[in-house]
Amino acid sequence: MPTIEWTDEFARAVRRLIDVSVDDYYNPYRTFQWPESIEPEGEGLWMSRELLSVYGTAAEGELSPEQLVELSRWESVNLYSLIAHGIRELLIEVMRRIHTPGYEIPTPYFHHFIGEENEHMWFFAEFCLRYCGRIYPDRRMVFPTDERSPEMNNFIVFSQILIFEQIGDYFNAKMAADEQLPDTVREVNRIHHRDESRHIAFGGKLVKALFEEVRRTHSTEEIEEVGRYLRGYIDLIIQMLYSRDAYQDAGIADPARFRASVMADPARAPITARITERTNNFYRRIGLFH
Repeated sequence: MPTIEWTDEFARAVRRLIDVSVDDYYNPYRTFQWPESIEPEGEGLWMSRELLSVYGTAAEGELSPEQLVELSRWESVNLYSLIAHGIRELLIEVMRRIHTPGYEIPTPYFHHFIGEENEHMWFFAEFCLRYCGRIYPDRRMVFPTDERSPEMNNFIVFSQILIFEQIGDYFNAKMAADEQLPDTVREVNRIHHRDESRHIAFGGKLVKALFEEVRRTHSTEEIEEVGRYLRGYIDLIIQMLYSRDAYQDAGIADPARFRASVMADPARAPITARITERTNNFYRRIGLFH
């Protein structure tokens, strides 16, 4: 691929992030004190109520308190499973690029990114297996094929990683701060949010640099097409939050029909807008979304 024009500002940011990663390093295998079981307090929820897929909908009022608790449990499994599977896929893509021509500047930070993301995948999977006995099936992230140019593929790959991390972090930040949730739930979300703040800062700078390369080498029509592609990817991530598996495990009758009705409820539109606000604003700032 052509040499990417990394700025001095980007190089300095990479060095700062490496320093913070070294200073904040922890051993997750010793950090977490896994209790024998999770005992939610208050409403008994495993996930903040406003983060549940039914929040604000007509369907929410039709569920009993016991069903809401079960739904919060299984929607936690869905979220953490999405994160674990998504991390595996993004690690594959970063590993394809580490120590390759064009990535000499970000490669030193890739090592920290890979190590931290591997640990995140472990502790989210560990939570699911310890307390719920399963991880949901892989709903694969769709990375681009070779039908586009290498420059465009690289931009799309790192954009998908950034989008995935930003949306996940919306949930992590809120659950880390929710005092009604069990300590273990708050802790896994708190630690992930802390690390992801660095990854998102890095990802934003990386994606911006890659987009400048795309702008120099591609037509307006090609750039508009990739904008539509990434909007579709955002929609895909949101759709994955409405899990038929979670509805079924929560004991909800006809989970496919329930999912369709919840997704169609007009109360969900402003909630989705809040979840995706940071991502949409970022792509507006760099000039991809309008």
